[in-house]
Amino acid sequence: MEIGIGLDPTVGLNYEEQAQISKEAAQLGYKQIWTPEGSGEDAFQTCSLRWNATRDVVDGGVTTGIGVAPVAMRTPMGFAMSAGTLSKMSGGRFILGIGSGQADVASYRRNWNLRGSSTLGLMRDYLTVIRALVRGETVDYTGPSIDLHGAKLAINPPPETPVYLAALGPEMLKLGGECADGLCLNWCSPEQVAHSRTLVAEGAERAGRDPADVKICEYIRVCIDEDEEAARKAFTRSMMGYALGRLGDPPRSYRAHFERMGFAEDLRRIDDMRTRNAPIEEVVDAFPTAICLAVGYFGKAEGAAEHFRRLAEGLDIALVRIVASQPGMDSARAVIKACARAIAK
Repeated sequence: MEIGIGLDPTVGLNYEEQAQISKEAAQLGYKQIWTPEGSGEDAFQTCSLRWNATRDVVDGGVTTGIGVAPVAMRTPMGFAMSAGTLSKMSGGRFILGIGSGQADVASYRRNWNLRGSSTLGLMRDYLTVIRALVRGETVDYTGPSIDLHGAKLAINPPPETPVYLAALGPEMLKLGGECADGLCLNWCSPEQVAHSRTLVAEGAERAGRDPADVKICEYIRVCIDEDEEAARKAFTRSMMGYALGRLGDPPRSYRAHFERMGFAEDLRRIDDMRTRNAPIEEVVDAFPTAICLAVGYFGKAEGAAEHFRRLAEGLDIALVRIVASQPGMDSARAVIKACARAIAK
C-alpha cells in the first residue's frame, strides 16, 4: 500500500504554501499527492505545481492525482490532452480520476449539457474513450453521451496514464472493475472497502480481467488539534453535507452510501433536527461521532496513525485528506506529521 496526501481549497493554502507542504510531505515519506476538482481552479495545473515542488526531494517527483474531476467539465479529448501532457511531463507520475458529479440529477445534466439519462452509461462512455485516447488509439465510438469518429491524441509516444473511476454504489463499482484502471472510494469504513473490492472483482471477472490489476484508492479524512472539540467540529462540518444530502431529497449517492453502511437511523434523527430548523451548531453537536470515526479521524496527534492504518486496510492507495481545524499551514503540518507515523508500519 502507498500512502499519500490529499489537499483541497478548504485547507486555505496559497500556491507557495501548497508547494511547500508538498515538499514537506515528500520529505516525510508520502508517495502521492492528490487533489479534488470542481468548477474552480484547474486541477491539472495544481497537480503540476505540487509534483514540481517535490522534485527537490524525490528524484523525478512524487506521483500526483486528481480525485476526482467531474466529467461534465471537459470533453474526453480535453481530459486526454491535459492528462497526457501531465503524464508526459512527469514521466508517468500522474493518475486521472473521473466522476459523475451530480449526473443523477436532471437539473445538473441540463446545466452542463450532458447527453443521455444513464449515469452508468455516461461513465462507461468517458472511461472507454479516455483510456483509448491516452493509449494512442484511434477512437470510433458511439454511446449514449459520446459520439466520436477518427479521434486520436497526437502525443507520441502515448502517455502512460491510469484512469480511475469514482464509485460508491454497487453497479458503479462493478463498472470500475470492468472498465477502469482503478477505483476512487470516499468516506468508507474498512468493511465497506472490503465489500467494494468484492464488487470490483465481480466486474473485472465479468470483463475477463484480473481483479488484482484494478487498484483501490481512497481519501481518509483526518483533522488534528490538541483541542479535540475543535477537531470534532471541523471534521463534522466537512462530512455532514455528504452524509445528509439535501433535506427532503430521496437518498442519492453519498446519503445512500452512508445508509448502506448502517447509519440510516442516525441520519434520520439529524433530519428531524433539520426539519425543525435547528441552528447549525446544534446539528453539528448532535451529529454522531461514531459515524465520523467509522470513516475518518479527528483529535490529538497521538491516535491518528493507528486509526488511519485501520481505516486503510484493504486499500492499494490510502490518501490522508487534510481537514484543517483552522485554515493554514499549521493545521496541514499537524495532519501530515501525525499520519506520517503510519508510513513506517
